[in-house]
Amino acid sequence: MSGDHHDPAELGYGAAVKPIDLVVVFDAADIETESAFWASLLEADVDKADDWHSIRTPDGRRLAVQLAPDHTPPEWPDGSPQQMHVDLWVEDVESAEQEVLARGARLLKAVDEDQFRVYADPAGHPFCLCWH
Repeated sequence: MSGDHHDPAELGYGAAVKPIDLVVVFDAADIETESAFWASLLEADVDKADDWHSIRTPDGRRLAVQLAPDHTPPEWPDGSPQQMHVDLWVEDVESAEQEVLARGARLLKAVDEDQFRVYADPAGHPFCLCWH
């Protein structure tokens, strides 16, 4: 599929999906550690069920963590594919890096010239700190 944007009606699909919310969900074998990492990083609250944690930021954005006992972390950049990742745009990458590392992330690759750095969260999901 190209980067062209078309009116869904022109393509014969009918009305476009009009989401009222969008939630990124991470699979993890240890949902306590995973949700605590993201909640602390985003200064968010966690609503916990046995196999699902909903994370909501003060401004209403959401993430979730789903229990996946057999979760195998991706091996970035080679190995098990990452499936998806999160980009966090920050004003001060040095301070943001200190925060993510202090909260349990690990650096996978610093790529300063391209304006992003790649980390893994506690369950091994890659995410990037990006800046202009």
